[in-house]
Amino acid sequence: MTNGTQGQPAIVTNLKVPAPVVLVCEHAVNFIPNEFDGLGLTEDVRRSHVAWDPGAIEVARHLSQILNAPLVHSGVSRLVYDCNRPPTAPDAMPAKSEIFDVPGNQNLTADDHEARTQRYYEPFRKALARTVKDAGTPVLVTIHSFTPTYMGRDRATDIGVLHDTDARLADALLASAAAHSDMLVERNQPYGPQHGVTHTLKEHAVGTGLLNVMFELRNDHLTTSSDQVAMAEMLARWLKDALITLETQSQQEASCQE
Repeated sequence: MTNGTQGQPAIVTNLKVPAPVVLVCEHAVNFIPNEFDGLGLTEDVRRSHVAWDPGAIEVARHLSQILNAPLVHSGVSRLVYDCNRPPTAPDAMPAKSEIFDVPGNQNLTADDHEARTQRYYEPFRKALARTVKDAGTPVLVTIHSFTPTYMGRDRATDIGVLHDTDARLADALLASAAAHSDMLVERNQPYGPQHGVTHTLKEHAVGTGLLNVMFELRNDHLTTSSDQVAMAEMLARWLKDALITLETQSQQEASCQE
């Protein structure tokens, strides 16, 4: 992330019109604007996964180049505003994240809440909506990462394939992953719709019928540049395979109806 983009509510790169896929990375950076005084957190906490999704933006950027797809990502920490949450969600500006209190998010007034919503969430939402509209009828793919250990418990899942009410792409991806990878790839793990994590999918794809999916990548698989490239290449293969499968199914269904 360059200094010129830090703090911007939304950054759009590799813009292609039309485009087959639109990529999203809501938790791309851990940048907290100076006016928030680090939200009262120590530097170690601000650098940790609590403030962002380590490795996610690098995978998203590589995937953007492989798929020739636009990428929309946030320029501030999810602790300032979590762009994968609606303004009504308590964790849009969390007062506590895991075991860490976030002093700068405690006792926010209604005006404080509205100011952050208008400054960070609304521009992000509008930029993504515009990118999706300009792309035509793209596939929406969001990229996240998660920790190998959470609240003292180890997580076995390597990659989560998340979806809300529309499971079409997730189903095809899970089938492709099972056929081509020995990683543990699981549906709606380590989070699912019940945790409120599918907001972007619902806001920008589910209601209009666009194919969509959210990837959760365990971040110990993303520690080096070569790891990130390998992950992006693998996800690209799965996506291409899944989309071919869905297109074939669609053609077969159309043929049966003739």
